[in-house]
Amino acid sequence: MAFAPIDPHRFADHVGSWLVSKGPEGDVVVSCRVRLARNIAGFPFVERLAREQAKELAARVRDVVEREKIGGETTWVEMDHAPLILRLLLRERHLITRDLAPVDPRRPAKPGRGVAFGPGETVSVMVNEEDHLRLQGMASGFDPGQAWRRVQALEKVLEDDVGFATSDRLGYLTSCPTNVGTGLRASVMLHLPALGLVRQELEKVFRAAQRTGLAVRGMYGEGSRAAGDFYQISNQVTLGCEESELIADLEALVPAIVAFERRVRQGLLDEQRSDLEDRIQRSLGMLRAARSMATEVALMHVSNARLGAALGLHAIEISALNEITVQLQKAHVHALSQVGADDRLPEPTERDRLRAAFLRRRFGELLG
Repeated sequence: MAFAPIDPHRFADHVGSWLVSKGPEGDVVVSCRVRLARNIAGFPFVERLAREQAKELAARVRDVVEREKIGGETTWVEMDHAPLILRLLLRERHLITRDLAPVDPRRPAKPGRGVAFGPGETVSVMVNEEDHLRLQGMASGFDPGQAWRRVQALEKVLEDDVGFATSDRLGYLTSCPTNVGTGLRASVMLHLPALGLVRQELEKVFRAAQRTGLAVRGMYGEGSRAAGDFYQISNQVTLGCEESELIADLEALVPAIVAFERRVRQGLLDEQRSDLEDRIQRSLGMLRAARSMATEVALMHVSNARLGAALGLHAIEISALNEITVQLQKAHVHALSQVGADDRLPEPTERDRLRAAFLRRRFGELLG
């Protein structure tokens, strides 16, 4: 297990294999995630955990994942020892949530909070967030079955060793009633730039998801806004459902959304090709030449570039654009700008200049 401090520069220089691999329907579906909420029998819920109990629980989990080498050689990060820049990097990579690792210095991370993950970042476990454990499996493209199998394997290892809190009547017990039952949240990250250009069509997708009992959220899930035409669709109900049913709901709806997005893309290409090509080329020009660029503006331009890649209008690989989508965010921009990046994040104006410099370099390499 890797206990040595993580070098932010080296960590930011690559992203998890689940994001840059070519997955099914990868032109529209970026990734799938299955997350399980679990609590360990014999311990109070997180809100009532005493300091020493939280540390004991974390140590037990750490021992298991060290022995089992989840996803390969396991990295363990204790949140109360993690510098600010590392916490932000982990959040931007979807390995932790803002609740596990607050970045406000007035709200230090509580003892016993941590995260473990393998080198490919396809499986991870958050410890002492809202529940004792949040187990996560990731997969490229539209492959919820792969994500589910990965998190199931991790769950079995931990359940056999530490034991989970369950009820014969309710199922898995969780601190939030909405997670009781399976404790499962299955989500799909979608890139819907064509539907975003035809807003009334995008609203149809949202309504269809809601009728199916699914929620549509932004790039970072609950409480986040959509940016760069990236959306998460996930289940809302866990009680009274089988895991297979929840995943089947996504498997039923997502292909229809994929087909809808592709039809609108083709319609734009057939009817407004000149305008569409101009939009994409303008974005590529900005990404190659801008001297300053805010995050949301950068995501918009990368979204246009990703649409162009999907339609064969330029030669950049979608996997490279997926990687850039993570690396243009503030902690990655800061870490990539210097070796051994410290905790002093630059002011927004300087950060926007660093982001533009990173994008100029990357798109210069990709476009030649």
